[in-house]
This record gives sequence, C-alpha cells and structure tokens, in this order.
Amino acid sequence: MNWKRARTDEKKNERKEAIYEAAYTLFKANGYDKVSFNGIASEAGFTKSNMYRYFSSKEEIFLNVFASLFEQWFEDYCARLQKLNEDERVDNFIKAWVHSFLAHPKLMDLMPILFSSLEKNSSYQQLQAFKRLSKSLLYRITLEIGRIYPQVQGEKAFRFLSLGYAVTVNCWTANSQSEALTKLYQEEEFKDLKPDFEYDLSESIEIIIRGLRVT
Repeated sequence: MNWKRARTDEKKNERKEAIYEAAYTLFKANGYDKVSFNGIASEAGFTKSNMYRYFSSKEEIFLNVFASLFEQWFEDYCARLQKLNEDERVDNFIKAWVHSFLAHPKLMDLMPILFSSLEKNSSYQQLQAFKRLSKSLLYRITLEIGRIYPQVQGEKAFRFLSLGYAVTVNCWTANSQSEALTKLYQEEEFKDLKPDFEYDLSESIEIIIRGLRVT
C-alpha cells in the first residue's frame, strides 16, 4: 500500500495504527532482534522517509505499541478490580488478574520482548517516558489492590505486581510451544508436563497474594 502524506489528525492516527499493526506482526513472528525499522516500514506499506514522519527508531515504535496495549489492559484490569470488595475471596482476585491477561493476548505476546531485549537497546529518554507512564498506571492499580486487601498496600502492592508480571510472562512463554513440544506433550509419558496457562498462573498468583497478606 502506498500512503500519501497525512494532513489531518485522523489520517495521522490511521497511519500510526497501520505501523502499530505491522510492528506487532513482525515482533510476534520474529522476536525483537530480527525486526528492523525498514522491515516495519515495508510491512506497513511505507517508505523509510515517510516512517520518519512518525517515529525515529524501531525502539520508539515498540514502546508506543506496547504502551498502547498496556493502557488497554490497564483499563480492563482496573474495571475488574473495582468490582471486587474489601477482603474479596482470593479466587475472585486471581480470576481478575488471569482473565484480564487472557483478554489481551497481543500484550502478552510482547511482554517477553520488553523484559528480555527492549530495555537493553532503548535510549535513556525513551525509557524515561515509558517508565513514567508505566509507574503512573501501576500506582493506580496498587491503590485498588490496597483497597481490596488492606494488608497489601504501598511497597507490598508493587511487589505483587512485580512478581505477578514475572510469573505471567513465564507461564505465557511456556505455552508458546514448538511443533516438537506440542507433539511431545501428546504422548502419555509427558502429558503431565504439558503447561496450562490459566491453571499454572492461577496457582502462582494465589501463592504470591496469600504470602503478601500474611507477611
């Protein structure tokens, strides 16, 4: 597709969405290191010079894509938390966390890249802007967690988020199986080793939240 220069905000947003979708497709398929700025431009139907009207680097594109997906998840998760009462049953709290991520698979696909590759390659200014956004959103989540479980406030709530994200990424990555692993887990000998994202993550979140409530 050959894009003409966008002259309205609506058209500019349309162009950015096309870039976001192209970048997501390539990052999911190829990982971070094998994707280039030129490759994203080509996937989106842009020339390199046109891409520079919107973004200056691959890192900036990724951070913008991730931030957009993260904000969507944030709104969803906060809405789920707001429906929970003080001292809510732990299983309901766990469901809010697990189901919020199941509803946003694109975010989950990119989370391993954020933690393993991106933060090693981004500039100070790029990371500073992204971390400020993340911190402000995460702070709002900690307030909801503290409301639900008064024993888990402030640093403890942030600790929950840190541990929760780590196990969530690990469980999601474990479920991204190659053809060989998929075939292996079909054998009777290895069926018990087959990862189950929802079950494994639920068990992990329960251990974390129960531990933080009693310490």
